[in-house]
Amino acid sequence: MTFRDSLLALLVMAIWGFNFVVAKWGMAEFPPMFIMFLRFVVVAAVLVPFAPFPRGRLLQIFLLSLVLGTIHFPLMFNGLLGLDAATASIVAQTQVPFSSLMAAIFFKDKLGWRRAVGMAAAFAGIIVIAGQPRLSGQITPLLMILAASFAFAVASIQMKLLGDVNGFALNGWMALFALPQLLILSLILETGQIEALLNSTWRGWGAIGYMAFGVTIFAYGLWYPLLSRYAVNQTIPYLLMVPVFGVAAGVLLMDDPFTLSLVIGGLMTVGGVAIVVKRRPNTVSEKVTNPT
Repeated sequence: MTFRDSLLALLVMAIWGFNFVVAKWGMAEFPPMFIMFLRFVVVAAVLVPFAPFPRGRLLQIFLLSLVLGTIHFPLMFNGLLGLDAATASIVAQTQVPFSSLMAAIFFKDKLGWRRAVGMAAAFAGIIVIAGQPRLSGQITPLLMILAASFAFAVASIQMKLLGDVNGFALNGWMALFALPQLLILSLILETGQIEALLNSTWRGWGAIGYMAFGVTIFAYGLWYPLLSRYAVNQTIPYLLMVPVFGVAAGVLLMDDPFTLSLVIGGLMTVGGVAIVVKRRPNTVSEKVTNPT
């Protein structure tokens, strides 16, 4: 990979890592599922009219939206609401070992002892992080992010079964199908949506703009050409930088605690994920990679 493209890949990882902090800023003004609804309104409005029509794939994309829109995103953002951004960015990386496990179940993909060790190390790191005294009252949000990561792993199997679909079309139509799901869930489970809209500030709308344009449109606009230009083994390892940027952003911008347990657990988790990625990089989704 050229030096320029390496910098572009790192920029994408920084955008995705910083998103954990931005999401928390946005949820300071909007309920979690409602802010995802607003985000997807923008994404669908921008991408659907211009992306190639996914002929013959709409039903599969709709089923994908059920997993992401009804399960993954509500769990992820409600978990993030109760957990610091640094910890959440590490825990979310369990999508990779979960995806590897799903591939072994559905595609008879042989795990092998190295990937088994990597998966064990990744989950052991989460146990170390969860054992911190400061998280004694935050186990439920942590478990919600773990469950969201498992749902994302299920979605990665759906994406693999979709085959070769344009990434922008996939993100745009998935967002369109997820809109009513998130709105219904928000109306049933959340309150204060109208008040949030009336009292919102530039910071809340800036967070929505960042998540819609920065994370989904701009970052993927940089990422997809890299995926087409280079082998998966050259691009997917950059994903290991997402929790690094996530932790750095949380610590520097939100004063998230930077403890020894977080460092040890984070290194174990990222190291375990690195082993899984090295042994079988295609267990990670290439088209919808960032779980937030």
